[in-house]
Amino acid sequence: MKLWIKRTLFGLLGATILVGGLSACGHRHHGWGANMSAEESAQYRSKMVDRVASKLDLNVDQKARLTVLGNKLHDQRIALMGQTKDPRAEMKALVAGDKFDKARAQTLVTEKTTALQAKSPEVIAALADFYDSLNPAQQQKVRDFMEHRGRWFSRG
Repeated sequence: MKLWIKRTLFGLLGATILVGGLSACGHRHHGWGANMSAEESAQYRSKMVDRVASKLDLNVDQKARLTVLGNKLHDQRIALMGQTKDPRAEMKALVAGDKFDKARAQTLVTEKTTALQAKSPEVIAALADFYDSLNPAQQQKVRDFMEHRGRWFSRG
């Protein structure tokens, strides 16, 4: 094989690997991202409501109640996150110095506990409203799901 053909083939192979690697690294992981925009988060919640609705055969009223529950859970999560956009940085700041910042750690715990206590009654009410609207067969499906540790959506 001529030298220029070898160089061209190796160049194309290298370019293909580079483009493939960049494409793989550029893939957006949806679902658990703390930095999702409000739109992305709403789309994700909508998809999850649709999936649960199809598994439980929900009617329109039940689906609306499930949507309210999803929104309340999202509101609680946002309140729990607080003002920070990088919770890991807050944790790193606690151990950044030569001593553990006990005062800041206690403040974080207090903030998170307060947020949880403030939003929990709304979440509990929405969950109770949704669950109580289910018929006995749907409630049994929920119990079965919980018994199998949430494997409705697993791939295994």
